[in-house]
Amino acid sequence: MTLIQPNCRVQFTSDDLDFIIDSLGKQPNDREVLLQLLSDEETRDLILDDEKLYRAILENRGCLRVSNRLYFFVIVRSVLRKAGIEDRGVADYTAELLAQYSQQDRTRCRVPGHEEPLDYFFEMLAALQKADDRNAFYIRAHIGNHSLFLSGVFPQRIRYRAEKKGFPDLRYYEALGQSSFKIASDHRLAERYELAPIYATLADRFQETRQALNDMSERLVSLGDLDSGIEKLLLTSLNQGWN
Repeated sequence: MTLIQPNCRVQFTSDDLDFIIDSLGKQPNDREVLLQLLSDEETRDLILDDEKLYRAILENRGCLRVSNRLYFFVIVRSVLRKAGIEDRGVADYTAELLAQYSQQDRTRCRVPGHEEPLDYFFEMLAALQKADDRNAFYIRAHIGNHSLFLSGVFPQRIRYRAEKKGFPDLRYYEALGQSSFKIASDHRLAERYELAPIYATLADRFQETRQALNDMSERLVSLGDLDSGIEKLLLTSLNQGWN
């Protein structure tokens, strides 16, 4: 198992840089200036917060030549700030979560000693009973991630299944996600991988983060616009991880 890291901002592509420069540059010589500013962490973050970049992504989303990471970071950063969550690390982590979950296999929980991935929450929770300390940490982190992803991107689906079929409601996902991130944040490995503050924030503000992603998925973006990988992910996620 591998941990998701808040590293969207260091994985932007050349197409991403071109898009940022085209969106924000006004003069021919602006390219070199912007490239230089983007190479510095502090000024890069200020550029990524520019409202013009956010609008450019929304207005051109059907024909964008940008990576999932730039796409998700700019939008996630915006909706989290509106929710009062200013920590860039949390935005970066959440965006990387969405970017990685656009790869269908990344949504699956693979644990040493289990031949098949653990696709359902009851399987993950059962695996915790026999997991060693290290694997328990990874499973907790995955449960937190998966709870946030499903409740953030598919709230209407969860509500429908809860009302019509008696499946767990959003409160279940919030409680499961909060408790998992809280336990993970207190683990020694969270400190080692410098994830403790992010997990702690996601535990404390899970509901606000989930609601911000609801805003993103329902009103701001169509996740299928970006590539076929995300479209496949949506179809797969409707059939796994719900119990």
